[in-house]
Amino acid sequence: MLAFGCAFAALAQTPPPPVVSPEVRPDDRVTFRFRAPNAKEVALSLEGASKDLAMQKDEQGVWSVTTEPLAPDFYGYAFVADGVHLIDPSNPLMKPNLLNTTSQVHVPGPALPWEVGDVPHGEEHHHFYKSAVVGDQRDFYVYTPPGYNARGKQTYPVLYLLHGFSDDASGWTAVGRANVILDNLIAQGKTKPMLVVMPLGYGAPEILRLGFGAFQHTELRDRNFAKFSEALLREVLPRVESAYLVNKDRNSRAIAGLSMGGSESLLTGLNNLDKFAWVGAFSSGGISEEFDKDFPGLDAKANDQLKVLWIACGVDDRLIELNRKVRAWLDSKGIKKVEVETPGMHTWMVWRRNLVTFTGLLFR
Repeated sequence: MLAFGCAFAALAQTPPPPVVSPEVRPDDRVTFRFRAPNAKEVALSLEGASKDLAMQKDEQGVWSVTTEPLAPDFYGYAFVADGVHLIDPSNPLMKPNLLNTTSQVHVPGPALPWEVGDVPHGEEHHHFYKSAVVGDQRDFYVYTPPGYNARGKQTYPVLYLLHGFSDDASGWTAVGRANVILDNLIAQGKTKPMLVVMPLGYGAPEILRLGFGAFQHTELRDRNFAKFSEALLREVLPRVESAYLVNKDRNSRAIAGLSMGGSESLLTGLNNLDKFAWVGAFSSGGISEEFDKDFPGLDAKANDQLKVLWIACGVDDRLIELNRKVRAWLDSKGIKKVEVETPGMHTWMVWRRNLVTFTGLLFR
């Protein structure tokens, strides 16, 4: 009897089988599963989807849903259990974020520029420093292309690539896969070999405490942008140019970014044309509509200095109207630019494609 009791107790303590999630099927449909026996309602929040997908619970307390076929890419997602957003505990692939970390699912597609290929690979370097401008410890990443030799003589142009609000300095590699994109495009001859510098994008880090409504606070917004530009120009750029073999003229410097970083690229690049000849903005956000104030003195003379001014946004992005207003104001000043509107929302699927196109234009 004692033996039976011990066996029963051991059986009762046996954990349930592991949940397989996500499961990418051969037809590119994806099944997501989440064990939550006590939850009353669970849905899937998927990057790029217009609405959450309701999940169904089985007799084991596992909720699941299968999507329609997804185009090959990397998608962020979360489970919404009784109104609370949660990561997928069965999936180690994460989408880091300072305000809303989620999981990622990879739907592979061999033709995508952000799929790791059998090509020479560059290196990613992580730097730390104490910022006198902002007053904190901060970091930046540097991608060096295949064949870069710190003891060699060849010098390279530089793209300063900026993340969006709520990301950190790792955003463009951890989620945007910028290093993989550059590896593939350089190997295919579609992009010139270059360094890519990815700094922390907050001139006023306290802006994060206010969440996504932070840019309604005018003074804080303006300080965040101004101090970021100062830190980039006074601290990051000189460090890069002293530590790496780079060309130090304006024609060899580009600046681009997404969302908050798109606005920072416009503000820093267009107000410092003595330092940057190439400017790109992807789904710019956070900038005010006081363009005459933010870009004092900018006029058609800038056309003689700009190699490319490239402004892109997805047509389903909530920021499309702001981006159209930026472009209309530039038109009123007679400033030439490349206008790009693509399918898509405010997502990394749009920004990866922006980076592919934009880098192909640089340093030609």
